[in-house]
Amino acid sequence: MASGAVLWATALWVGGAMLSLWALSLARRDASIVDVFWGPGFVGVAWIARLVAGTTTPRSGLVALLATLWGLRLAAHLAWRSRGRGEDFRYRRMRERHGAGFAAWSLVAIFGLQGVLMWIVSLPLQLATSSPTPPGVGWADLPGLGVFTLGLAFETLGDWQLARFRSDPANRGRVLDRGLWAWTRHPNYFGDCCVWWGFGLLALRAPGGVATLLAPALMTFLLLRVSGVPLLERSLLRSRPGYADYLRRTSAFFPRPPRRR
Repeated sequence: MASGAVLWATALWVGGAMLSLWALSLARRDASIVDVFWGPGFVGVAWIARLVAGTTTPRSGLVALLATLWGLRLAAHLAWRSRGRGEDFRYRRMRERHGAGFAAWSLVAIFGLQGVLMWIVSLPLQLATSSPTPPGVGWADLPGLGVFTLGLAFETLGDWQLARFRSDPANRGRVLDRGLWAWTRHPNYFGDCCVWWGFGLLALRAPGGVATLLAPALMTFLLLRVSGVPLLERSLLRSRPGYADYLRRTSAFFPRPPRRR
């Protein structure tokens, strides 16, 4: 496990950032900014952990760079996707449901909760970037690097395919069932899961790394059972007439060839 100083420093970073974002969201009347910050929040965690621990090994630097690549790509994609659209429909519904109490409620249930999850999920990343051992990248790191690369590729390609599909007005109301989306209904969620298991595997070589595997396990559970697949699919079943058929023939998460119609 990462040192106490590292854990405190990253907790202060996440808490301060989320509190600032909450105040900004009140001024802008847009809680969606928390989604755009998700990636950069982890980037900050990675570099702060490395700085506080004073670790300068090539391996810790590589892991921090991988986190930066993933986090900034995700932030750029979400910022581009949400430009000019206002607050995401999920947060608009919450705002309508809670009325005048939304400000206080969002501090706890949106920004506070996401901050806690960010800190917990980032534990393998904190350990891998702050531990001085092992100092270099070895053959034992290949599984972690491979799983991370697979995840980043799935996220990037899946997002690009979906953006290209949505850019065509003829596809309005239709379901994307080509490319990666023919093999899994959520290539971006599957990719995100792989990214965090990749960081978990990279943390295994550091002392206490096994305990941090609880973090990617939690992320997988949330994506599969709570805020990822179930929440999105309930909305898509209402808004996309062909989604029920797509659901029957396409894997929900783990990629596999599509079933015949």
